[in-house]
Amino acid sequence: MMIFITTGTQEPFDRLLKAVVTIANRHPEVKFIVQVTETFVEVPNANIELKGFLSPTTFDHYFDNADLIIGHAGMGTIITALVKEKPLVVIPRDAKLGEHRNDHQMATAKKMSALNYVKAVYSAKALTELIDLFINENISLKSKKITSYASEALIGELKQLFS
Repeated sequence: MMIFITTGTQEPFDRLLKAVVTIANRHPEVKFIVQVTETFVEVPNANIELKGFLSPTTFDHYFDNADLIIGHAGMGTIITALVKEKPLVVIPRDAKLGEHRNDHQMATAKKMSALNYVKAVYSAKALTELIDLFINENISLKSKKITSYASEALIGELKQLFS
């Protein structure tokens, strides 16, 4: 099993990476590929591979071959997972923790979760518990499927969310 984690390219997301280290310690049989541009977290786990900036082709390779995607609540990651029918868990960056300049990812995660487009968690503990269930109990984390073209309903929802 392989889990691909994408943190985005803007700022470190050490809270997510620390959670991944905890999860990887609990599941040494799982390979974790983490796209991270900068971090201050030590990663002693043999089953975690850190990757810096990824070309689109390499990013797609990891995305396509992953059993699960974990990511920040960026729309690029969300849309890619929905189009490729990949299960996605998002943990949004929190502006109060200095992880982002505002809380637009919180709003995105809440709305996309309410619409059943993603599974959203808001803490390392919740992420660990959900990933344990995914690995140990084989629970499904699949969400709605979309095509590579947005439906009018989705466009309307996004317009309401961001207006």
